[in-house]
Amino acid sequence: MNKSLERLYRISQKEQRLIIGLMSGTSLDGLDIALCTFEGSGPDTRVVLQEFTTKPYTEWLKEKIKGIFSKQQVDLQQVCLLNAYLGTYHADLILECLQNWGINPATVDLIASHGQTIYHAPKAQHGLADMPNATLQIGDGDHIAVKTGIITLSDFRQKHIAAGGEGAPLAVYGDYLIFSERGRNRVMLNIGGIANFTFLPGDLDTSRIFSTDVGPGNTMMDAFMQTHFPGKYFDAGASVGLAGTYNPQLVAALLDHDFFRQDFPKTTGPELFNLAYLTQAQQKAQLTSMSVVDIMASLNRFSAAGIALALHKSLGTEDFEIFVSGGGLHNPLLLTNLKELLPRATLRNTAELGINPDAKEAVLFATLANQCVAGDQSCFGGNHPKIPAVHLGKISLPD
Repeated sequence: MNKSLERLYRISQKEQRLIIGLMSGTSLDGLDIALCTFEGSGPDTRVVLQEFTTKPYTEWLKEKIKGIFSKQQVDLQQVCLLNAYLGTYHADLILECLQNWGINPATVDLIASHGQTIYHAPKAQHGLADMPNATLQIGDGDHIAVKTGIITLSDFRQKHIAAGGEGAPLAVYGDYLIFSERGRNRVMLNIGGIANFTFLPGDLDTSRIFSTDVGPGNTMMDAFMQTHFPGKYFDAGASVGLAGTYNPQLVAALLDHDFFRQDFPKTTGPELFNLAYLTQAQQKAQLTSMSVVDIMASLNRFSAAGIALALHKSLGTEDFEIFVSGGGLHNPLLLTNLKELLPRATLRNTAELGINPDAKEAVLFATLANQCVAGDQSCFGGNHPKIPAVHLGKISLPD
């Protein structure tokens, strides 16, 4: 038997596994690296976040990724080159972190790599009757495995699509395994480029678990900042948004799209919610001469309104705790808007549940790797066709 397969079998039988989770979102700010210790699997999963850091991308790399990100027509050679480059680059960042943490790579059992999304195309968005749901992440897992010598799981979204889902959101699996608690109705809200949430019922009934994208989180605000404030990738501290006043007519125009009327669960991306979408909304509302700060304030309110609308429509109540994670957690205006729109809900963050909110997505992918290697997919229920009960992740061996 291949020695790496023998090693994988031994890892699956261990009482404790050391797994690195990787996440890089649509903000392109860098690579989140979470070193986690796992015991058990399924509902008995126990995870401890040992180390966490975000390694910033260079300006050169950000521009290269932006050149192929969320565009229907790109340089195919550049896609191929960046797929290999990112895999090796991520491996280098992992090895650098392990050295800084004093961890021997040989003691790490698995790496779980989300990769860098460059295009997301659910059927509801592309509208081509003879074509399936699709998504594409780059940063090849084989390159990571070979460079680090660590068995790597990657490309998690493809199995989800193959089994009937849309490739997103995947947070539902890790949220359920890590954060469910009897007697507590919880909403795990992640505000990344796109906002999504998972509802975890306090009765632990897996048939009631619910997860969906809700619309833009930071993606339109980030794109607006990058266009109007060169060198700025996001509205730090909401300084621009706080200097403006949102326009209700523009917010209403931004919300006037079929996406917000579609049934749940659903997925989306910056392929829809981008600056062209903003321009169309401004034209619809006859507000083409607004100030930069008022537009930013309106985009902020729009993100919050999309989240609140989805929670009201899908759950029909505010009797829950919302645990916020992702970059939006650091936007004070966005949190203020959410509190105004969800006055009866309690807003917290996942630090209260033992997981650094900035590390949450990287931890969730480490959880998916742990479940794939050591768990039983039946714990996911499989009661909803868009939340298939499957193991996720392709396995790359170092040799």
